[in-house]
Amino acid sequence: MVWLRRLSAGVLGLLLLAVLAAGGGWWLLERYLDQPGPAVEEQLIDLPRGTGLAGIAARLETAGVIDDARTFRIAARVIGRDRRLRAGEYRIPARASPRDVLDILESGQIVLHALTIPEGLATVEALALIRGHPILVGEMPEELPGEGELLPETYLFARGTTRAEIIERMRLDMAELLAALWANRQEGLPLESPEEALILASIIEKETAIADEYRLVAGVFVNRLRRGMLLQTDPTVIYAITRGEAPLGRQLLRRDLEIDDPYNTYRYPGLPPGPIANPGRGALEAALDPAETDYLYFVADGTGGHAFARTLQDHNRNAARWRRIRDGGG
Repeated sequence: MVWLRRLSAGVLGLLLLAVLAAGGGWWLLERYLDQPGPAVEEQLIDLPRGTGLAGIAARLETAGVIDDARTFRIAARVIGRDRRLRAGEYRIPARASPRDVLDILESGQIVLHALTIPEGLATVEALALIRGHPILVGEMPEELPGEGELLPETYLFARGTTRAEIIERMRLDMAELLAALWANRQEGLPLESPEEALILASIIEKETAIADEYRLVAGVFVNRLRRGMLLQTDPTVIYAITRGEAPLGRQLLRRDLEIDDPYNTYRYPGLPPGPIANPGRGALEAALDPAETDYLYFVADGTGGHAFARTLQDHNRNAARWRRIRDGGG
């Protein structure tokens, strides 16, 4: 079929139309549909909603995926696939034949883009990632989510998705997950509502980055809540200072622990008035299914994890060891 490729695209289209009109030429149509396309590299093709066959063919020709838009339109109509092509962004392989292209555009298997919201970000930090994503479109919604309302996750979405849509999706995912976990929570927890579970989960998320410690850290906080002890957790003090708008940028000082703020769990008993971050699934699960333990204290151990203790005396030894490590004393 070398002679077929040597025909100009326009001549091929006219020839194809003529032989089909004469009642023959199916062999020519089949050869056209299966001949390799001109693109030497993979191409991304974006077909907005409402793009008709003429517009689709024109975009394919401009991108170099097909030789001639008119011939492609004729072939698509003759084989009855002109009304089955779907909008979206598609990845077209190099040398894809017209039939391959039609299969891809009919499949609806569009290109998906990713947005990752890491666990433990404050809402202002998560919104900054959403605002700065190059593929999302539209302005931020007027009503922005509060602290802890967004579920950290990697979200896949199609080109054209708005920032308001992705925020609403994150809100719904968090609400649905929290409701499901609350319904199956451990009995006897000192938590009166899903909102309190969310607050505790946010503290757990900020206290440890080690998934294997989530339930143990949760167990410590649950034990302290049951005994009416102050939680005395540093991340709540940091939130009292920054409100999540920026990193503290320094070590927490002893005088910081005296700040008169309801988020300061060194001064105010119980849970703070709201979440201090957006916790992920692991921290939420731990808050509602904590480990059964008699630990009441924990402190960093210098390896990225924590040393847990049952008594204040043991905790003070662990804390002294951590201060030596932190200060370079080994």
